[in-house]
Amino acid sequence: MVKEKIQTAIRLVFPARCISCGDLVESDFGLCGPCWRDTPMIGGLVCDSCGVPLPGPYDGQAVECDDCMQTPRPWGQGRAALIYKDNARRLVLGLKHGDRQDLVSPAAKWLALAAKPLLRPNMIVAPIPLHRLRLLRRRYNQAALLAQALARHLNLDFCPDLLVRPHQRGSMDGLTQEERFEKMENAIRPHTSRMHKMAARPVLLVDDVMTSGATFAAATEACFKARAREVNVLALARVAKDA
Repeated sequence: MVKEKIQTAIRLVFPARCISCGDLVESDFGLCGPCWRDTPMIGGLVCDSCGVPLPGPYDGQAVECDDCMQTPRPWGQGRAALIYKDNARRLVLGLKHGDRQDLVSPAAKWLALAAKPLLRPNMIVAPIPLHRLRLLRRRYNQAALLAQALARHLNLDFCPDLLVRPHQRGSMDGLTQEERFEKMENAIRPHTSRMHKMAARPVLLVDDVMTSGATFAAATEACFKARAREVNVLALARVAKDA
């Protein structure tokens, strides 16, 4: 009773606001109606390898998009929670560059829904790593924040430095898909002191955005070098050509 009164008082002083536009909403860390409509969530039929939405009804069968058929993925399954456009893009960029760490909690819930087909017993969750200089400039790895919150939400093991990025290779903006894969070759490695954590275990890799899949591919290869049994990948947002 006392706790409920305290919560009511807090809501009167600090009412819940939309995490996107700041308008009043019914619950904390939620979206108002207009922002929800402008945030493209992924559902229905998707590519089983990269999570991109596909046309047609979902009939329970695994299907792949053209890109994944042309470029086979080293990981098993992949999913994403949002399409990287409109308000979803603004939210991702706010988390990535705007220090909007308040977005991590709702994003973890969206990720948890998308991750359901990827989950395995004894799975360990790990983020796509940043190079130490970029981490120093940004002060946090948004993928690590998402992975940690997701692992906590799903009660899974989490290791923030399962993988490392020993060399800084610059931005991939403007590169073709082939150039992205070339740039990321051997760019990510297993942490020598953490390899035992993924040996013979399934790994779930988490990042904020999947574009070509080159970064996830490099991270997956690093996991297999450490003898991971299986690797699945999960992104908060997926870049879709026809979105």
